[in-house]
Amino acid sequence: MKYGYMRAKTRAVAAATGAALVVVPLTGAAAAALVTDDSSGTGTVLDAAAAYTSDVADIPEVTTAAKKSAYEIDTPTVKVKVPPPPEPEPEPVVEETTAPSTTSGTTTVSRSESTSSSSSSSSSSTASSANVQAAISGSAVIAEASKYVGTPYRSGGSTPAGFDCSGFVSYVYGQLGISLPRSSGAYYSVGTRVSNPQPGDIIVSPGHVAIYAGPNLQIDSPRPGKTVQFRAIWQSSPVYVRVT
Repeated sequence: MKYGYMRAKTRAVAAATGAALVVVPLTGAAAAALVTDDSSGTGTVLDAAAAYTSDVADIPEVTTAAKKSAYEIDTPTVKVKVPPPPEPEPEPVVEETTAPSTTSGTTTVSRSESTSSSSSSSSSSTASSANVQAAISGSAVIAEASKYVGTPYRSGGSTPAGFDCSGFVSYVYGQLGISLPRSSGAYYSVGTRVSNPQPGDIIVSPGHVAIYAGPNLQIDSPRPGKTVQFRAIWQSSPVYVRVT
């Protein structure tokens, strides 16, 4: 059968059905059906289309690596590290140094502050030089204690080479002729407890003793790494003891 005859036949079928003529290249069974002799009564265009549809359905889907990767999502593994709780802020410290004045014979106090990063919260609890001077001039105990400002803390120390808290208090009072214990816990049993302390009275709290130097002010030997100093009273509900 001639190719021209096949095209004419296709146009005729399309015209009879009122459909638009679409020429589609066919292969395999569809092409064989088109070239079948018309006189046999088989091999219409509709049969060829059905055969072509069957051939297309048999073609396997091809998925390239690039096409496949377009549908893949990489999910990163996220590790969460919980930070440790913050360390407590150190208590505010006021360090005082004393030096004799060459003009008046009185004691001049210079003041340096060592506080935590939150300076606003500690500013109200620090002592002024005027308060320290008033305490020194009004109490023989404070005047004696102020001589040792800057002496380093030393565990078990009870001399100007180094003091612990009770060693400092007992040494100061010893210079005034008063004998006091060398254990902080023993101070609960000495002197007379008072509710309105005066400069020179003793501040007693669990594990620590200091000397009261005025409203919100004490002088003591705080802890390792610190020195004898005037600073704010930080103890909660301490006991005040007066020794005469």
